[in-house]
Amino acid sequence: MSLDDDVTAWIDGLRRQDSQAVQRLWDRYYRQLLSLAARRLPAGLRREFDEEDVALSALDSLCRGLAAGRFPLVTDRDSLWALLVVIARRKCRARLRRLSAQKRGGAAVRGQSAWEDDSGHGLAAEISQDPSPEFAVEVAEELSRLLDRLPDETTRRLAVMKLEGYTNEEAAGQLECSQTTVKRRLQLIRKTWSEAADVA
Repeated sequence: MSLDDDVTAWIDGLRRQDSQAVQRLWDRYYRQLLSLAARRLPAGLRREFDEEDVALSALDSLCRGLAAGRFPLVTDRDSLWALLVVIARRKCRARLRRLSAQKRGGAAVRGQSAWEDDSGHGLAAEISQDPSPEFAVEVAEELSRLLDRLPDETTRRLAVMKLEGYTNEEAAGQLECSQTTVKRRLQLIRKTWSEAADVA
């Protein structure tokens, strides 16, 4: 079974709240999220909130969202990673905004309760409701940014098809090319998007 098939199976497992799928997601993406968050958080902030908090919270939010039937466009590893990047960046920005408000006297520094909603739910409480319009805008903006980095219209069309759930065979038929060409273009998409996450 290829990595693509593995990740597709994990996503299905996450929607069923399968603990093995959660573990595999963790093993595959935790270090990447650490690296992404470490580049976005100022060093002085990390006593209160560090890249581990971001990675844990992003993975938890994704798992809860999939289990609740959200994120229907997450169907493969490309769409999964794109969404994880958006969630992690959003959490970094939210924390930086909260810190800025605290420095202006807007709130006192809080302990663990700062991560909980009124019912005591933890790290993923912010997506316990339907995604906000702001989050939808962020996802759309991030997707647009990632698509703009791709070298040509055909590659962009393929990326959108995969986000919409097309199989490689279906995409090859739509693009009138071989499945080998589709796989080669998907490798380019993954490489380009990984590099985009590294420099963002």
